Amino acid sequence: MSTEVDYYELLEVERGADDATIKSAYRKLAMKYHPDKNGGCKENEAKFKAVNAAYDCLKDPQKRAAYDRFGHAAFQQGGGGGGQDFSGFSDIFESVFGEFMGGRAGAGQRAARRGADLRYDMEISLEDAFHGKSEDITVDVAATCEACHGSGAKSGTSAKTCATCAGHGKVRAQQGFFVVERTCPSCHGAGEVIADPCRECRGEGRIEKTKTLTVNIPAGVDEGTRVRLAGEGEAGPRGAPAGDLYIFLHVKRHAIFEREGTTLYAHAPISFTTAALGGAITIPGLDGSVNEVKIAPGIQSGREVRQRGAGMPVLQGRGRGDLVVRIVVETPTRLSAKQRELLEEFRCTETGDECPEAQGFFQKVKKAVGG
Repeated sequence: MSTEVDYYELLEVERGADDATIKSAYRKLAMKYHPDKNGGCKENEAKFKAVNAAYDCLKDPQKRAAYDRFGHAAFQQGGGGGGQDFSGFSDIFESVFGEFMGGRAGAGQRAARRGADLRYDMEISLEDAFHGKSEDITVDVAATCEACHGSGAKSGTSAKTCATCAGHGKVRAQQGFFVVERTCPSCHGAGEVIADPCRECRGEGRIEKTKTLTVNIPAGVDEGTRVRLAGEGEAGPRGAPAGDLYIFLHVKRHAIFEREGTTLYAHAPISFTTAALGGAITIPGLDGSVNEVKIAPGIQSGREVRQRGAGMPVLQGRGRGDLVVRIVVETPTRLSAKQRELLEEFRCTETGDECPEAQGFFQKVKKAVGG
């Protein structure tokens, strides 16, 4: 029958005590039972050692978790040192911490190492983003070896399960309380060994290759949009699944339009007579159409006129965004004598002075300035 005293009772704390409480209790008891203060008393010396053992366990989160679940039994099996021992305490350790470490696959269940994903940057025009397009690209990639079909073994042979790790790809060494897991030194984590490797790929199951791929770009893509080509990344080693190829799109600056989502923006310079009298201007569309924008009389510079449904198409959806025209009223810098005379007449009408020529002023301004 076990006579071991509960660690929490030794430290005189509750089971739910926090770290600070446990540490404080330990210091108090360690000073109380320290051999230097007890004149060589064997009983106090034994208590001092027991208190140290209790604190050594409870101060460590992992040890404390194991102790809370299994008590002293957590430290009574497999404490004799190193070696390939997978029984006893290692089972306790995995039951407590396995959920954090991902567990350990059984023989023949070694997880395949998927090939790496690749990135390709492609530049397109705003017109391409509007209409969509298909384009061929070439990429250098580690592809599956055709000679061995990705197995890494010479034709007519096959890989064998690693005897060192039994196909796990990892080995464990027990060191007291802890179980150290490391990559198998024999198969380097593959779980298999190849006695006669393929000459083409030297046992890797893949070789460097240049591939030509077709990229289909849908209408409505934007800066930074990713197009995924599944399985076109690097092939996994020894027949493992391939990664993916991601096409990152970059849209060139346009001479007329700026873009925010599905909305197109354009700056439209107009004469000050058009701004005053109203009219209409035309802006070419990305689809080849012509957008007529009506200008209301008295419009101010900086105002925006919105054309519904004249913007970018919605990616993988229906409809289009809007076209927003930002008005820029231009002031003439060179005036003819007639233009200056007409403007002086206009200034008279603003100030309320008598100007016989003011009648029909707006028609004269429009004709002279060419608005």
